[in-house]
Amino acid sequence: MNLQGVIAHLKNKNPISTKCFLDDLYIHCVILQFSLSLMEEAIVMYPAPMLTHLAPMVEFAKLLLTHHPSLSIHILIATLPSQPSSTVPSPVPPSITFHYLPTVDLLLTSTGLDPLLFDVIRLSNPDVRRTLLTVSNNYTLNAIIVDFFCTSAAFEVASDLNLPAYSFLPSALGAVACLLHLPTLSNKFTQSFQHLNVFLDIPGAPPIPSADMPPTTFKGNKLYDIFLDIATNLRRSTGIIVDTFEYLEPKSFKEINDGLCLPDYPTPPLYCIGPLIVNTTVDGDGVPQCIKWLNSQPSKSVVFLCFGSLGSFSVQQLKEIAVGLERSGQRFLWIVRNPPLENQSSNIDTKIDPDLKSLLPPAFLERTKEKGLVVKSWAPQLAVLNHDSVGGFVTHCGWNSVLESVCAGVPMLAWPLYAEQRFNRVLMVEEMKIALPMVESETGFVSSTEVEKRVKELMGSKEGDSVRERTLAMKQAAKVATSEGGSTCIALAKLVESWKKK
Repeated sequence: MNLQGVIAHLKNKNPISTKCFLDDLYIHCVILQFSLSLMEEAIVMYPAPMLTHLAPMVEFAKLLLTHHPSLSIHILIATLPSQPSSTVPSPVPPSITFHYLPTVDLLLTSTGLDPLLFDVIRLSNPDVRRTLLTVSNNYTLNAIIVDFFCTSAAFEVASDLNLPAYSFLPSALGAVACLLHLPTLSNKFTQSFQHLNVFLDIPGAPPIPSADMPPTTFKGNKLYDIFLDIATNLRRSTGIIVDTFEYLEPKSFKEINDGLCLPDYPTPPLYCIGPLIVNTTVDGDGVPQCIKWLNSQPSKSVVFLCFGSLGSFSVQQLKEIAVGLERSGQRFLWIVRNPPLENQSSNIDTKIDPDLKSLLPPAFLERTKEKGLVVKSWAPQLAVLNHDSVGGFVTHCGWNSVLESVCAGVPMLAWPLYAEQRFNRVLMVEEMKIALPMVESETGFVSSTEVEKRVKELMGSKEGDSVRERTLAMKQAAKVATSEGGSTCIALAKLVESWKKK
């Protein structure tokens, strides 16, 4: 008797055996369970609303689909007022769906890019919850993967919905070790790190000058409490996903896994699934002028200077770089952005191209035109780094840029500007040995003499040859890691298996 028959039988007030009813109910439960099992499996990703965090998470989504093409991936996009939601890496496979969260009403106290960022994340939480519920109504939702900037807010939603929540960090593994160990360090020292003048012993990292810790870890910093909360939430993760590969940071990998960063808590499983590199090509009629110029330069002869989307210098510093480059005698490709807006050191006027003649020394462009090229505002960094003419990279030490340089086999000069970049420099120079340091004054200013010295060192010395050899070895190691049976592929398989067990 089917369920409709049971109902008709009862309506006619005819008796029905308990066994018959339970048997029929069991059959329908099995059918329901089978129907649910036919629902497409999905995961949700929630990147921080910054292109430097969004791009690697989208690449991670593509990587997952390469190995698990039946998966549906839903990416939540919160937007900052200064960054339109259309700024999404493309192209993407049809199995990736973007969900644009409504613009939130910001408080009048939201000033500066970083506090505003975390206000947007916090105020977007109700919309994150609604979107997760919508996705779960149409898919078998396996997990949510959350940018570490978003964990404090999103983990609460994931817990309420009984979803496994993984933290995603587009960072060096050494920086992850630092973040995991931050609550322990915070309890150990009453003074803020920048005032200690000591080397900090952090498991998974080389000795770190206390002043080189990320500014957000300094007590008194307006984001200190937020980052301490982020550090605490990391240990609550179902797993920690990091954009790196084991061979690049073996000490960090081992000591995090050994539980040394969290002496009083169990360490979540660690998944190194990098390097995640945006696969772009430059060809056809749209070849940028800088690529055409590189085509005419000798192999490995050009030093490339580029400092990220937020990297900018004062007019005085730009002139100093120019003098140092000219004196070095090296061929160079230099991306110059406008100086920061007055009294807003983290903002750059991107509405107009920089006026190179007013920013650089008189006649500099004319004198150096045979050996150098200055490009306004932007160049296709990945294409430049992979060009045969490029032999060195002066970088701000942003992690995406570091990985791009490693995968291109290009040694680096480390010139950090903001965020965790001074910490990254220590990792790059002391632990990974893929870079030489640019040394700044106490005020952060770098002299033309230092620029000249370090560029020459990178491009033509035993020290430069050493980091070049090491970087080429890491390039090969990255290829092995991402090949079938490599550490990245193994980590990816373990990650997928972990959420299927939940």
